[in-house]
Amino acid sequence: MSEYNDKIREISQRLLKECQVDMVIGFRKGSMPMMNEPCFIKNAKDAAQLVWDSNCGINLANYLTNRTEKIGIIAKGCDSRNIVTHIIENKISREQLVIIGVPCQGMIDKHKTTSMFAGDIQDVTEDGGKIKITVNGQVNELDKADVLQKNCAVCTHRNPVIYDEMVADPVEEQNVDRYEDVRQIEAMNPEEKWNYFEELLSPCIRCYACKNACPLCYCPTCFVDESKPQWVGKGQDPTDVRTFHFLRAFHCGGRCTDCGACERACPVGINMRVFTKKLEKDSFEQFGWEAGLTLDERPPLDTYRPDDPDEFIK
Repeated sequence: MSEYNDKIREISQRLLKECQVDMVIGFRKGSMPMMNEPCFIKNAKDAAQLVWDSNCGINLANYLTNRTEKIGIIAKGCDSRNIVTHIIENKISREQLVIIGVPCQGMIDKHKTTSMFAGDIQDVTEDGGKIKITVNGQVNELDKADVLQKNCAVCTHRNPVIYDEMVADPVEEQNVDRYEDVRQIEAMNPEEKWNYFEELLSPCIRCYACKNACPLCYCPTCFVDESKPQWVGKGQDPTDVRTFHFLRAFHCGGRCTDCGACERACPVGINMRVFTKKLEKDSFEQFGWEAGLTLDERPPLDTYRPDDPDEFIK
């Protein structure tokens, strides 16, 4: 995907020069390998800083909430779907945006990649389907498919669903079973499920990185910060930890695009996507709904129809 760089810079520079946008939101190289950082480019000459590769996993839609400027934004498939949700939920208007679409073939899982090596990773480059990792001066070559983020491995919307300009031709979409892991949990008996989630959430330190990284968590006051009434305690009590994760997941019901931002941000590597994927699966099976694919329809939990099927409440 690094071959997209020249086109991204060219489009961004033109938009800024022609004053079509006040800024472009994209990525620049971070201070550490596999840690490209979001940036706001406001001058055409600074467009040369923009980069794109398999380390641009942060969802840039997170930076659009309630902004008033005219904005160019670089968006892969999941980003574009969250942009659709932001527009539907009146967090920004379509007229404010120039969307630079980027076909995506997946992001590198930095947690998994780092755990594969004993020393510090000094450099990461990619060439086609190969990732070259430099550790202690030695270059190690990996297949990109072996270090993809889990959400990218099962992504079926790799191309932007909404855009104004594309940096390359669309890539082929994947035909995969998105919900195999959810079905495995559904098949457990109650005791097995309890033990599974107890073990899953036990490392949580309540840092709220998942909440802060999520483009859907834009409430001015989150339920975790509400004191009157207080919905959840601030400590490490297991009940409070579970309440936080379950309630946050329900707030994403019918809205989550499985962008993986929450899991990517988690410092202890919790796979909290199992919560949102369950709700995503239910939305698809009960309502035929996938979040962020159209501007013409609101999410099923955001609408009312007298003829809604009600078998699920009987």
